[in-house]
Formats: sequence, C-alpha cells, structure tokens
Amino acid sequence: MTSSSPKVALVTGAARGIGLATAKRFLAEGWRVALLDIEGALLESAVAALKTPGNTLALTCDVSNAEGVAVAIAAINQRFGRLDALVNNAGVAVFAPVLETPDADWSRIMAVNLTGPFLCTKAAAPLMREHGGGAIVNITSISAVRASTLRAAYGTSKAGLAHLTKQLAVELASVGIRVNAVAPGPVETAMAKAVHTPEIRADYHDAIPLNRYGLEGELAEAIFFLCSDRASYITGQILAVDGGFDAAGIGLPTLRGQRRNG
Repeated sequence: MTSSSPKVALVTGAARGIGLATAKRFLAEGWRVALLDIEGALLESAVAALKTPGNTLALTCDVSNAEGVAVAIAAINQRFGRLDALVNNAGVAVFAPVLETPDADWSRIMAVNLTGPFLCTKAAAPLMREHGGGAIVNITSISAVRASTLRAAYGTSKAGLAHLTKQLAVELASVGIRVNAVAPGPVETAMAKAVHTPEIRADYHDAIPLNRYGLEGELAEAIFFLCSDRASYITGQILAVDGGFDAAGIGLPTLRGQRRNG
C-alpha cells in the first residue's frame, strides 16, 4: 500500500437518496467507495448501476449491530487496505405523537441513528489512524435544533448525534481524524416525496428563505467538502444545508407578499 493509493470512503445508508448521491460524488473525484446498507437487494442493484466494480464494494449490514459493523470494516481493509472517510448517513424515522410512540420504535430509532454512528466510528477510527487519519461526517437533521410535532424520537436521536459529533471531534483530533456533521433541511428524496403532502410542502416552502427543497446532490457536495483536504482545519462543526430554514423566524411569507390559495 503506497501513499499514492486512491482514497477510500465508507458511506452508510448508501442504497438510495443522500447516501447514494454522496457515494457518486466520491467516485467522481477518483475515490474508491464502500457502500453499506441494510437493504441488501436494493444496495446490490444500486452498486451494479454505478458500473465501477473496481472502485466499489457493497456491504449489507445493520449499523446498530456491532459485530456486523466490525465485519464490514474488516472487509474494507481486506479489499482496499485503508479508510479515509466515513459518512454516517444511515438512519430511520418514525413520526408519531409522543404519547403514541411505541417503546420499540424509540429504541430502534436510537439504535440506528445514534448508536449506529458510534459503533461505525469506533470500528473505523483504528483503520483511519493507520494511514494518518481522515474525516467523519455525521448526517444529523434540522430536527436536531428545531423541535416539531411527531419527532420526539427522531429529533432527539439527531440532537444526540450532533453532540456526539463534537465529542468525537475533540477526542479524535489527536489521531488526525476530523469529525463534522451536515444537518439537512427538507430534501427531494424518495421518502420526502412519499410522506410530504402538498400542504406540508407548501408549509416548508413558506418557511425556507430559498423557497424550495434541497437536492440530494447539494447535500453530497457539502458532505464531500467536509471530507476533503479543503476542510483540513474544520472539525466539531454542524453545517446546516437547509436553504436558510434554521435561520428564519416568523413573517417570511408575509414579507414575500405571498398568499396561500384556498
């Protein structure tokens, strides 16, 4: 293994959406990418569609399972011999009123969204350290900083991940690993298209200064930047990629002179 070997990234939750867009962004820059997802068949078809078998590795794994994560990291080491970036993107969401949120749903959301990045980081950091360090990007959410209805479990898990990001940044700096997070606002993903009604979409447009949903590729750009050498002095930060959603207060639609039809 020479120092000139192509860099390697691991992206979790990579079978679709932001994860898959991020994997494509790394590949476009000449990186090799391990794509990990719990949905094996969907992952295999996504990786096949990339048509870069020499630079990709599909790993079926539940990020909340420590043994499975360890096996995945070992497979990356065996195949590529190094790891330079980890994108903790895998996540689950169940939206329900707090009094109607089953205990099992709470536990599963915490296991995947918070424990998963913890386990992946613990397993990946030693391999990163062997080659001088690297970068970790956790995908939190604007729900980590702005409370909303139906998100007691999801928002709390993402808020925990935001703080874990800072804890990891402080501790792993000594081994050359930077840790940051990207907090997406509403993004045009398949999940959003399925669950956001026209009324919800209109509400979001009213609340977002840029007046639109983000694109998966726009999230991938921010994630890749934080993993790249261009972000070499950035660690412990939460970057909102949200069209200004978190920055805005009340009154935006009125200021625009917009009125909702009906």
